[in-house]
Amino acid sequence: MSQSTESIPLYVKQPKVYPREVAGRFSRLRVTSAWVLLGLFYVLPWININHQQIVLFDLPARQFHFLGLTLWPQDLFILSLLLAMAALSLFFFTALAGRLWCGYACPQTVWTEVFLWMERVTEGTRNQRMKLDKSPWTLNKWGKKSSKQFLWITFALWTGFTFVGFFVPIRDLGARIPTLQLGGWEVFWLIFYAFATYGNAGYLREQVCKYMCPYARFQSAMFDDNSLVISYDTARGEPRGGRKRGADYQAMGLGDCIDCQACVQVCPTGIDIRDGLQIECIACAACIDICDEVMDKMNYPRGLIRYTTENAILGKPTRILRPRLFIYFAALLALATLVGVILTGREPLLADVLRDRSALYRVVGEEIENSYSLKLTNRAEETLLLSVSATGLDNIQVIRPIQEVTVPAGQTIDVALTVTIPLLTAQSGMHAITIIAQSQSSAIEQAVDTRFYVPADLD
Repeated sequence: MSQSTESIPLYVKQPKVYPREVAGRFSRLRVTSAWVLLGLFYVLPWININHQQIVLFDLPARQFHFLGLTLWPQDLFILSLLLAMAALSLFFFTALAGRLWCGYACPQTVWTEVFLWMERVTEGTRNQRMKLDKSPWTLNKWGKKSSKQFLWITFALWTGFTFVGFFVPIRDLGARIPTLQLGGWEVFWLIFYAFATYGNAGYLREQVCKYMCPYARFQSAMFDDNSLVISYDTARGEPRGGRKRGADYQAMGLGDCIDCQACVQVCPTGIDIRDGLQIECIACAACIDICDEVMDKMNYPRGLIRYTTENAILGKPTRILRPRLFIYFAALLALATLVGVILTGREPLLADVLRDRSALYRVVGEEIENSYSLKLTNRAEETLLLSVSATGLDNIQVIRPIQEVTVPAGQTIDVALTVTIPLLTAQSGMHAITIIAQSQSSAIEQAVDTRFYVPADLD
């Protein structure tokens, strides 16, 4: 007796998700957040302060310009503190209200919203887009698809250009594009980031959230029964079923859910929130807005789908403000205070001295000379005119440089330094001295310790 075999595919292509447009308080908040974040991304590189781009990661010069502040490699620990603050912020907001980052601030969410908007402009509403994709290729379909692709590609290229503009002065970058004078790496990253934006926001969309983003996998470690999450009130909504407006649905044995599928249609990841909290949910709250709209039409109370806690759904006491939130907030406040203290207390001038290794000393006439290399870093926003002096031995003086040293803003220079003392001023051996670089026009001053060598047997 033969047994039939059935071929089971290992991979099933995911159906395309066609999110339905929705209006509501959370939708307005999401759009506002997108406008603010996109505005910051696209506008900040074009703002200059004192002829300096307000945000610029100048990798060749190893400088990071941010809101008039210049950070150097020596300030790398500040970046570590900022990353720690970002991580704590993620923990805090996730423990408080779930995936707020994913729903309102994640770049994938923000740029997908923009690409969806362009898709709606060119192809129409959800039903029109679904019908268009199923229809044969006609001149009308070619026109709509081509218009969408033109908008997508143009916006993606502008995004790639802006991204590179955070690492290369964007005004200079823009001036060199018409003359095709871009460097190889500039072209590579412009195309790469444009392609990533085009692919992720245009085609992958919810697949990035479902399969590529690690946050969905470990978010459960940050939740607890008192975290605010988007939930469907099963006790109130079930059993679900269709009914006419004004019908006595309770006599029909039905709950408040009319099974209209609207919450599924607006979900950007295509899930059904009525099945419970899922890792695919990005907490955009579109399902809340559309469900409230349906409840209003049916004259039912709002909140069938809402932000609530698991304890509240089960009728248990809820504590939204709990110890872990205070711990996260206290740690955030402490790190923010530390960063503020470090930034306000940063020295605008850095100085370092290295002895000349080619000769320990020179005897010139009635004086002993020691040579050094003085490295000066100006972290201020204005050019510094510095005079260099020395202390620590009697009659010690700096004979080179003989004039003020000019250090441009945000620059590092090396200065050949020669220090002298008269013969027989000090005993032989190494003597501690201090080199002082001082601005003549401000209170900026930096002192650095080094050694002055006096040879033996000088008669």
